[in-house]
Amino acid sequence: MNLRDLKYLVALADLRHFGKAADACFVSQPTLSTQLRKLEDELGVVLIERAPRKVMLTAAGQEVVQRARRIIAEVEEMREAARRSRDPGSGTLRLGVFPTLGPYLLPHVVPRLRTRFPRLELLLVEEKSDELLQRLREGKLDAALLALPVHDDQLHAQFLFEEPFLLAVPQQHRLAGRRDPLAIEALAEETLLLLEDGHCLRDQALDVCRLSGAREKSGFRATSLETLRQMVAAGVGVTLLPALAVHAAIAQPASICLLPFASHPPTRRIALVWRKSSALDGFLQQLAAQIAEVAQQQLQAPVGGCA
Repeated sequence: MNLRDLKYLVALADLRHFGKAADACFVSQPTLSTQLRKLEDELGVVLIERAPRKVMLTAAGQEVVQRARRIIAEVEEMREAARRSRDPGSGTLRLGVFPTLGPYLLPHVVPRLRTRFPRLELLLVEEKSDELLQRLREGKLDAALLALPVHDDQLHAQFLFEEPFLLAVPQQHRLAGRRDPLAIEALAEETLLLLEDGHCLRDQALDVCRLSGAREKSGFRATSLETLRQMVAAGVGVTLLPALAVHAAIAQPASICLLPFASHPPTRRIALVWRKSSALDGFLQQLAAQIAEVAQQQLQAPVGGCA
């Protein structure tokens, strides 16, 4: 058994096509097929169900692929650790971030990281939280910015900052003229516009609904935070927006009011998450400190009021 054959198997598992997997591995299809047969012979189990125009993994094959992904990731991390021991701030870092955070935090973070680590190549991946977690476990990401809690004993979560929510309402809304911060109970009679399933912000907003007695607006689920913002500006309803998304540097639509909450406002807690086995642990600790500092600076800017 060798690492090359495990990579062939993982490629086939991802692409479900012998020809495409061979192309991805830069070998001929007969070579890939032969090596996978040898891998099956060595393990003494059938890994692949071969049917006309269809490739599936057996139960044993699925388990071997999961282990193969971990082995490949650990080997890559070993190589990266050796290289980074010579130059910790250089090389490639694959960083994941979820859509309701990335556009509002990264424009402030990336310039700082370029200054602090000028030889670092930062590859950014924006996906929903569940997809980021899966890629992190599979070694396809080095780290990810995620909302806590993260329930996985194999992952380390380094807390960075706590981001409060604001209530976004149309200017004609009954709460728009309030000057005092809102109590969470003020939402008891409200129907909130929320994101579609898969966004962690949806889950956080539903938690607020449960605490306050608010309800979700039926028949509507937005695909992005910007859609929610525009729907509020159009007078369709109200929603919760995270503080970084309503920073003064971000243009707000006309006819929208941003209302802060009183003491103990609803918040989300953001962490940098990576595998506990990662050879990049020391460098990621440095990265986390840089991101946390930038975020705290941005969160100190005043927000609220009507556009």
